[in-house]
Amino acid sequence: MASPPVAITMPVEDGLSIGWLTDLVVQAEQAGIDTALVGEVAGPEVFATLGSMAARTERIKLGSGIVAAYTRSPALTAMGFATLASLAPGRIVAGIGASSPIVVGRWHGGDFEQPLATVREFIGLLRAALAGEKLNHDGPRFRSRGFRLDLPAANVPIWLGAINPKMLALAGEIADAVFMTWCPPAEVAPKREIVEAAAAEAGRNSAAISTVLSFWAYAGLDPEQALERMRRQVLAYAMVPTHQPAFVDTFDNLPEVAAAWKEGDRARALSLVPDEAVLAQCALGPDMLADRIATYRAAGVDLPIVLLTGAHVGDDVGPQATVDALRQIATH
Repeated sequence: MASPPVAITMPVEDGLSIGWLTDLVVQAEQAGIDTALVGEVAGPEVFATLGSMAARTERIKLGSGIVAAYTRSPALTAMGFATLASLAPGRIVAGIGASSPIVVGRWHGGDFEQPLATVREFIGLLRAALAGEKLNHDGPRFRSRGFRLDLPAANVPIWLGAINPKMLALAGEIADAVFMTWCPPAEVAPKREIVEAAAAEAGRNSAAISTVLSFWAYAGLDPEQALERMRRQVLAYAMVPTHQPAFVDTFDNLPEVAAAWKEGDRARALSLVPDEAVLAQCALGPDMLADRIATYRAAGVDLPIVLLTGAHVGDDVGPQATVDALRQIATH
Protein backbone atom coordinates (compact mmCIF):
# COMPACT_ATOMS: atom_id res chain seq x y z
CA MET A 1 0.00 0.00 0.00
CA ALA A 2 1.33 3.42 -0.97
CA SER A 3 2.07 5.86 1.83
CA PRO A 4 -0.13 8.96 2.13
CA PRO A 5 1.42 11.89 0.25
CA VAL A 6 3.65 14.44 1.91
CA ALA A 7 4.95 17.67 0.36
CA ILE A 8 7.70 20.14 1.11
CA THR A 9 8.06 23.83 0.38
CA MET A 10 11.39 25.53 -0.05
CA PRO A 11 13.06 27.69 2.62
CA VAL A 12 13.16 30.68 0.28
CA GLU A 13 13.95 33.09 3.13
CA ASP A 14 17.05 31.17 4.22
CA GLY A 15 19.50 32.67 1.71
CA LEU A 16 20.32 29.31 0.12
CA SER A 17 21.42 29.03 -3.52
CA ILE A 18 19.13 27.82 -6.30
CA GLY A 19 21.52 24.93 -6.87
CA TRP A 20 21.19 23.90 -3.23
CA LEU A 21 17.40 24.14 -3.33
CA THR A 22 17.31 22.11 -6.54
CA ASP A 23 19.49 19.44 -4.96
CA LEU A 24 17.05 19.41 -2.05
CA VAL A 25 14.15 18.66 -4.40
CA VAL A 26 16.12 15.90 -6.12
CA GLN A 27 16.69 14.36 -2.69
CA ALA A 28 13.02 14.81 -1.83
CA GLU A 29 12.00 12.97 -5.00
CA GLN A 30 14.32 10.13 -4.11
CA ALA A 31 12.78 10.05 -0.62
CA GLY A 32 9.28 9.59 -2.04
CA ILE A 33 7.97 13.10 -1.38
CA ASP A 34 4.89 13.81 -3.50
CA THR A 35 5.18 17.56 -4.21
CA ALA A 36 7.69 20.39 -3.82
CA LEU A 37 6.60 24.03 -3.78
CA VAL A 38 8.50 27.28 -4.15
CA GLY A 39 7.21 30.46 -2.55
CA GLU A 40 8.19 33.93 -3.64
CA VAL A 41 9.19 36.55 -1.07
CA ALA A 42 12.38 38.51 -1.72
CA GLY A 43 14.75 35.72 -2.74
CA PRO A 44 14.35 33.19 -5.54
CA GLU A 45 12.15 34.09 -8.50
CA VAL A 46 9.58 31.33 -8.63
CA PHE A 47 9.44 30.36 -12.31
CA ALA A 48 13.20 30.25 -12.84
CA THR A 49 13.58 28.18 -9.68
CA LEU A 50 10.84 25.73 -10.63
CA GLY A 51 12.36 25.41 -14.10
CA SER A 52 15.68 24.39 -12.55
CA MET A 53 13.88 21.80 -10.44
CA ALA A 54 11.77 20.47 -13.33
CA ALA A 55 14.89 19.89 -15.41
CA ARG A 56 16.49 17.79 -12.67
CA THR A 57 13.49 15.64 -11.65
CA GLU A 58 11.17 13.11 -13.26
CA ARG A 59 8.29 12.30 -10.91
CA ILE A 60 7.79 14.83 -8.14
CA LYS A 61 5.05 17.42 -8.64
CA LEU A 62 6.21 21.04 -8.60
CA GLY A 63 4.32 24.23 -7.92
CA SER A 64 4.25 27.78 -6.66
CA GLY A 65 3.38 28.50 -3.09
CA ILE A 66 2.30 31.23 -3.86
CA VAL A 67 2.42 33.55 -6.87
CA ALA A 68 0.82 36.89 -6.03
CA ALA A 69 -2.12 38.00 -8.13
CA TYR A 70 -0.76 41.58 -8.19
CA THR A 71 2.86 41.33 -9.32
CA ARG A 72 2.42 39.71 -12.76
CA SER A 73 -0.32 39.93 -15.37
CA PRO A 74 -2.55 36.86 -15.79
CA ALA A 75 -1.17 36.42 -19.33
CA LEU A 76 2.46 36.45 -18.20
CA THR A 77 1.63 34.11 -15.33
CA ALA A 78 -0.06 31.71 -17.75
CA MET A 79 3.07 31.80 -19.92
CA GLY A 80 5.18 30.87 -16.90
CA PHE A 81 3.07 27.91 -15.89
CA ALA A 82 2.66 26.74 -19.49
CA THR A 83 6.43 26.79 -19.91
CA LEU A 84 6.84 24.65 -16.81
CA ALA A 85 4.05 22.28 -17.88
CA SER A 86 5.77 21.78 -21.23
CA LEU A 87 8.99 20.90 -19.43
CA ALA A 88 7.33 18.69 -16.81
CA PRO A 89 3.96 17.50 -18.20
CA GLY A 90 1.38 16.57 -15.56
CA ARG A 91 3.63 17.70 -12.70
CA ILE A 92 2.89 21.42 -12.36
CA VAL A 93 0.58 23.15 -9.86
CA ALA A 94 -0.31 26.85 -9.88
CA GLY A 95 -0.48 28.18 -6.32
CA ILE A 96 -2.05 31.64 -6.43
CA GLY A 97 -2.85 34.11 -3.66
CA ALA A 98 -3.32 37.75 -2.75
CA SER A 99 0.02 38.01 -0.90
CA SER A 100 0.15 41.01 1.48
CA PRO A 101 0.23 44.83 1.56
CA ILE A 102 3.93 44.68 2.41
CA VAL A 103 4.94 42.62 -0.62
CA VAL A 104 2.52 44.16 -3.09
CA GLY A 105 2.52 47.76 -1.88
CA ARG A 106 5.84 48.53 -0.21
CA TRP A 107 8.08 46.25 -2.25
CA HIS A 108 6.46 46.27 -5.69
CA GLY A 109 4.72 49.63 -5.62
CA GLY A 110 1.29 48.18 -6.38
CA ASP A 111 -2.09 48.95 -4.89
CA PHE A 112 -3.18 46.19 -2.54
CA GLU A 113 -6.86 46.94 -3.03
CA GLN A 114 -9.89 44.66 -3.16
CA PRO A 115 -7.89 41.41 -2.78
CA LEU A 116 -10.95 39.19 -3.11
CA ALA A 117 -12.11 40.77 -6.37
CA THR A 118 -8.55 40.93 -7.69
CA VAL A 119 -7.87 37.26 -7.05
CA ARG A 120 -11.21 36.24 -8.54
CA GLU A 121 -10.56 38.22 -11.72
CA PHE A 122 -6.95 37.02 -11.93
CA ILE A 123 -7.78 33.33 -11.58
CA GLY A 124 -10.59 33.56 -14.12
CA LEU A 125 -8.20 35.01 -16.69
CA LEU A 126 -5.39 32.63 -15.78
CA ARG A 127 -7.63 29.59 -16.17
CA ALA A 128 -8.94 30.84 -19.51
CA ALA A 129 -5.44 31.55 -20.81
CA LEU A 130 -4.13 28.15 -19.72
CA ALA A 131 -7.04 26.54 -21.59
CA GLY A 132 -5.93 28.27 -24.79
CA GLU A 133 -8.79 30.76 -24.91
CA LYS A 134 -8.26 34.20 -26.41
CA LEU A 135 -8.39 36.91 -23.76
CA ASN A 136 -10.57 39.90 -24.51
CA HIS A 137 -11.08 41.42 -21.10
CA ASP A 138 -11.43 44.94 -19.77
CA GLY A 139 -11.98 44.60 -16.05
CA PRO A 140 -11.51 46.71 -12.95
CA ARG A 141 -8.01 45.32 -12.30
CA PHE A 142 -6.81 43.59 -15.48
CA ARG A 143 -7.04 44.29 -19.21
CA SER A 144 -5.98 42.04 -22.08
CA ARG A 145 -6.93 42.22 -25.75
CA GLY A 146 -6.28 39.42 -28.19
CA PHE A 147 -3.80 37.42 -26.11
CA ARG A 148 -3.79 33.69 -26.79
CA LEU A 149 -1.27 31.31 -25.29
CA ASP A 150 0.72 29.40 -27.91
CA LEU A 151 1.49 26.65 -25.41
CA PRO A 152 -1.81 25.72 -23.72
CA ALA A 153 -1.67 23.85 -20.41
CA ALA A 154 -5.29 23.28 -19.38
CA ASN A 155 -4.37 20.48 -16.97
CA VAL A 156 -2.52 22.75 -14.50
CA PRO A 157 -4.58 22.75 -11.26
CA ILE A 158 -5.03 26.01 -9.39
CA TRP A 159 -4.55 26.10 -5.63
CA LEU A 160 -5.80 29.23 -3.91
CA GLY A 161 -3.95 30.44 -0.82
CA ALA A 162 -6.59 31.34 1.77
CA ILE A 163 -6.46 32.42 5.40
CA ASN A 164 -9.61 34.45 6.02
CA PRO A 165 -13.27 33.39 5.55
CA LYS A 166 -13.97 35.30 2.31
CA MET A 167 -10.89 33.91 0.56
CA LEU A 168 -11.67 30.43 1.87
CA ALA A 169 -15.13 30.77 0.34
CA LEU A 170 -13.62 31.92 -2.95
CA ALA A 171 -11.45 28.80 -2.98
CA GLY A 172 -14.60 26.72 -2.68
CA GLU A 173 -16.12 28.63 -5.56
CA ILE A 174 -13.28 28.64 -8.12
CA ALA A 175 -10.16 26.69 -7.06
CA ASP A 176 -9.05 23.08 -7.45
CA ALA A 177 -7.63 23.13 -3.92
CA VAL A 178 -7.71 25.39 -0.90
CA PHE A 179 -4.18 26.14 0.24
CA MET A 180 -4.17 26.85 3.97
CA THR A 181 -1.29 28.18 6.03
CA TRP A 182 -0.78 29.43 9.59
CA CYS A 183 -3.59 27.08 10.55
CA PRO A 184 -3.30 24.82 13.62
CA PRO A 185 -4.96 21.40 13.27
CA ALA A 186 -8.02 22.37 15.32
CA GLU A 187 -8.85 25.13 12.82
CA VAL A 188 -8.80 22.95 9.69
CA ALA A 189 -12.34 21.58 9.99
CA PRO A 190 -14.15 24.92 10.48
CA LYS A 191 -12.20 26.44 7.59
CA ARG A 192 -12.99 23.46 5.41
CA GLU A 193 -16.69 23.93 6.23
CA ILE A 194 -16.51 27.43 4.76
CA VAL A 195 -14.96 26.02 1.58
CA GLU A 196 -17.59 23.31 1.27
CA ALA A 197 -20.51 25.67 1.85
CA ALA A 198 -19.25 28.01 -0.88
CA ALA A 199 -18.69 25.10 -3.24
CA ALA A 200 -22.24 23.86 -2.71
CA GLU A 201 -23.63 27.34 -3.34
CA ALA A 202 -21.64 27.49 -6.59
CA GLY A 203 -22.98 24.09 -7.66
CA ARG A 204 -19.60 22.40 -7.32
CA ASN A 205 -18.73 19.02 -5.84
CA SER A 206 -16.82 19.93 -2.68
CA ALA A 207 -15.20 16.50 -2.61
CA ALA A 208 -13.29 17.47 -5.74
CA ILE A 209 -11.64 20.41 -3.93
CA SER A 210 -8.52 19.25 -2.13
CA THR A 211 -7.23 20.67 1.13
CA VAL A 212 -3.49 21.34 1.23
CA LEU A 213 -1.75 23.00 4.16
CA SER A 214 1.77 24.22 4.84
CA PHE A 215 3.45 24.61 8.21
CA TRP A 216 6.94 25.38 9.47
CA ALA A 217 9.12 22.59 10.85
CA TYR A 218 12.65 21.90 11.99
CA ALA A 219 14.28 18.52 12.58
CA GLY A 220 17.95 19.40 12.95
CA LEU A 221 20.43 19.44 15.81
CA ASP A 222 19.86 22.93 17.23
CA PRO A 223 16.24 23.00 18.42
CA GLU A 224 16.70 25.91 20.84
CA GLN A 225 18.01 28.21 18.12
CA ALA A 226 15.34 26.94 15.73
CA LEU A 227 12.62 27.77 18.26
CA GLU A 228 13.85 31.36 18.38
CA ARG A 229 13.93 31.50 14.57
CA MET A 230 10.35 30.25 14.46
CA ARG A 231 9.33 32.74 17.16
CA ARG A 232 10.57 35.60 14.97
CA GLN A 233 8.75 34.23 11.94
CA VAL A 234 5.49 33.72 13.80
CA LEU A 235 5.69 37.26 15.13
CA ALA A 236 6.47 38.75 11.72
CA TYR A 237 3.56 37.01 10.01
CA ALA A 238 1.17 37.66 12.90
CA MET A 239 1.78 41.39 12.50
CA VAL A 240 0.82 41.40 8.79
CA PRO A 241 -2.73 42.83 8.66
CA THR A 242 -3.99 40.25 6.16
CA HIS A 243 -2.54 37.39 8.23
CA GLN A 244 -3.25 38.56 11.77
CA PRO A 245 -6.72 36.95 12.06
CA ALA A 246 -5.06 33.55 11.66
CA PHE A 247 -3.29 34.05 14.99
CA VAL A 248 -6.19 35.23 17.14
CA ASP A 249 -6.83 31.79 18.61
CA THR A 250 -3.10 31.04 18.95
CA PHE A 251 -2.05 34.12 20.94
CA ASP A 252 -3.91 34.76 24.18
CA ASN A 253 -1.95 38.02 24.41
CA LEU A 254 -2.12 39.09 20.75
CA PRO A 255 -3.38 42.64 21.51
CA GLU A 256 -0.42 43.23 23.84
CA VAL A 257 2.03 41.85 21.28
CA ALA A 258 0.48 43.98 18.53
CA ALA A 259 0.63 47.10 20.70
CA ALA A 260 4.35 46.62 21.35
CA TRP A 261 4.95 46.06 17.64
CA LYS A 262 3.00 49.18 16.69
CA GLU A 263 5.02 51.23 19.19
CA GLY A 264 8.20 50.07 17.45
CA ASP A 265 9.39 47.97 20.39
CA ARG A 266 10.23 44.85 18.38
CA ALA A 267 12.28 43.28 21.17
CA ARG A 268 9.41 43.50 23.64
CA ALA A 269 6.94 42.19 21.06
CA LEU A 270 9.20 39.19 20.45
CA SER A 271 9.61 38.54 24.17
CA LEU A 272 5.83 38.40 24.53
CA VAL A 273 5.39 35.59 21.97
CA PRO A 274 4.91 32.45 24.09
CA ASP A 275 6.42 29.08 23.19
CA GLU A 276 2.90 27.66 23.04
CA ALA A 277 1.93 30.07 20.27
CA VAL A 278 4.98 29.09 18.24
CA LEU A 279 4.49 25.36 18.68
CA ALA A 280 0.79 25.60 17.85
CA GLN A 281 1.83 26.76 14.38
CA CYS A 282 5.21 25.04 13.92
CA ALA A 283 6.74 21.62 14.59
CA LEU A 284 10.07 21.32 16.38
CA GLY A 285 11.95 18.04 16.10
CA PRO A 286 11.33 14.83 14.11
CA ASP A 287 8.83 13.36 16.57
CA MET A 288 6.67 16.49 16.65
CA LEU A 289 6.93 16.72 12.86
CA ALA A 290 5.67 13.16 12.38
CA ASP A 291 2.88 13.72 14.88
CA ARG A 292 1.86 17.03 13.27
CA ILE A 293 1.61 15.44 9.83
CA ALA A 294 -0.57 12.64 11.23
CA THR A 295 -2.73 15.16 13.11
CA TYR A 296 -3.28 17.26 10.00
CA ARG A 297 -4.27 14.19 8.01
CA ALA A 298 -6.74 13.21 10.71
CA ALA A 299 -8.17 16.74 10.59
CA GLY A 300 -8.92 16.40 6.88
CA VAL A 301 -5.80 17.72 5.15
CA ASP A 302 -5.17 15.82 1.92
CA LEU A 303 -1.60 17.03 1.49
CA PRO A 304 0.47 18.27 4.47
CA ILE A 305 3.26 20.56 3.25
CA VAL A 306 6.33 21.00 5.42
CA LEU A 307 8.13 24.33 5.14
CA LEU A 308 11.71 23.32 5.72
CA THR A 309 13.70 25.76 7.82
CA GLY A 310 17.15 25.99 9.25
CA ALA A 311 17.98 27.08 12.76
CA HIS A 312 19.11 30.40 11.29
CA VAL A 313 19.30 32.10 7.89
CA GLY A 314 21.84 30.32 5.67
CA ASP A 315 21.72 27.10 7.71
CA ASP A 316 21.73 24.21 5.27
CA VAL A 317 21.77 21.53 7.96
CA GLY A 318 18.22 21.94 9.19
CA PRO A 319 16.51 21.42 5.81
CA GLN A 320 18.59 18.32 5.04
CA ALA A 321 17.82 16.82 8.44
CA THR A 322 14.14 17.47 7.81
CA VAL A 323 14.30 15.62 4.50
CA ASP A 324 15.89 12.70 6.34
CA ALA A 325 12.96 12.74 8.77
CA LEU A 326 10.46 12.92 5.91
CA ARG A 327 12.15 9.98 4.21
CA GLN A 328 11.32 7.89 7.26
CA ILE A 329 7.78 9.24 7.44
CA ALA A 330 7.15 8.70 3.72
CA THR A 331 7.86 4.97 4.05
CA HIS A 332 5.32 4.31 6.84
